[in-house]
Amino acid sequence: MPQHRLCLASLIAAMPALLAGAPAMAQISDNAIVVGVLTDQGSVYSDASGTGSIMAARMAVEEFGGKINGVPIELVSADHQNKPDVGSAVARQWFDKERVDVIADLPTSSVALAVQEVAKQKGKVSLVSGAATTALTGKACSPTGFMWTYDTYAFSVGTAKAVFLEGGKSWYFVTADYAFGHAMQADAGQMLQSLGGKIIGEARHPLNNADFSSFLLQAQSSKADVIGLANAGGDTINALKQAAEFDIGRGKQRLVPMVVFINDVHSMGLRVAQGLNFTTSFYWDRTPETRAWSAEFEKRTGKKPSGPQAGTYSAVRHYLKAVEKAGSDEGVKVAEAMRAMPVNDMFAQGGKVLRNGRMIHDMYLVQVKTPQESKGPWDYYKLLRTLPAAEAFMTEQASGCPLVGG
Repeated sequence: MPQHRLCLASLIAAMPALLAGAPAMAQISDNAIVVGVLTDQGSVYSDASGTGSIMAARMAVEEFGGKINGVPIELVSADHQNKPDVGSAVARQWFDKERVDVIADLPTSSVALAVQEVAKQKGKVSLVSGAATTALTGKACSPTGFMWTYDTYAFSVGTAKAVFLEGGKSWYFVTADYAFGHAMQADAGQMLQSLGGKIIGEARHPLNNADFSSFLLQAQSSKADVIGLANAGGDTINALKQAAEFDIGRGKQRLVPMVVFINDVHSMGLRVAQGLNFTTSFYWDRTPETRAWSAEFEKRTGKKPSGPQAGTYSAVRHYLKAVEKAGSDEGVKVAEAMRAMPVNDMFAQGGKVLRNGRMIHDMYLVQVKTPQESKGPWDYYKLLRTLPAAEAFMTEQASGCPLVGG
């Protein structure tokens, strides 16, 4: 009996140490880590995000062997149809009934804003890779919300500033009439005005617009040095193709898209896209690591990855590393771990997550090659300049995020 009591006493004394070393799976809710990819699967942003973003998230999950500390990682996906009400309804369903822990991708700024707010209310993590409005890390920032790939400020710093310095002093904007387009024009306009440039007019078009002829002819007649396209995806493709038909942007007046993805260039072809300058977050042919990852992505999808797709991979990978570090999938704990760790992967080296949720990393000013310069499919960009992270992105103090102190 004395020996039994001694063993029991020893066990009780050792309990704190044993519990401290217990597997982290004990703190994973529902014995599963569920990643949701909420994207545009059939409309204006489906080529740059869509099923490619779902595959990118799957590649991140596979790097962990589909498990963290023995707990399985599950992947679900849905189409938000570029509608905020649809996006927020899916998010609530996922969080409340389908055990989803994190939602990734989220192209379309209005949808991303709605879903980030739902995630904030539920204490869940949101990882924005496809949307661009700086409001996500500004007035609408969230303690569990992250913006990974780019934003309208970064596009403005790279593209608008470079074009201004080349003589583009006066601008006329053709702008998508929703949160992203408004933010893109506002940030570019603020950048231009700080340099001494001038905005002489604007035309706003609906999302997923087919006919840009009237908007483009109106912009051409303004005699502005630059016609700025504050849109993205299919809208940018349609606008650039129709501008080529009217021979707009080939003379003294320049046509400058603010957001271009490699999928857009592939769709338009180099005859239309050649010579365009713009800022990008990712190019598949930049380093050995980007080439290797992109080769695997292309093997699975038949295409090279866009910035949003590469960003979705990076964001999901970092989230899973944070779950592993925290030993929990509880949103606030994971968010704290995400902010504490640097981002080092094929997408970003030395990336840093700010208090407002903005992940800062280098951006790249590129020019589209001519058909003669290109060596084959997807060999489309010439790197003109690397924009260091601290230059490319707004400071957290300037963002207006209420989570950021002085």
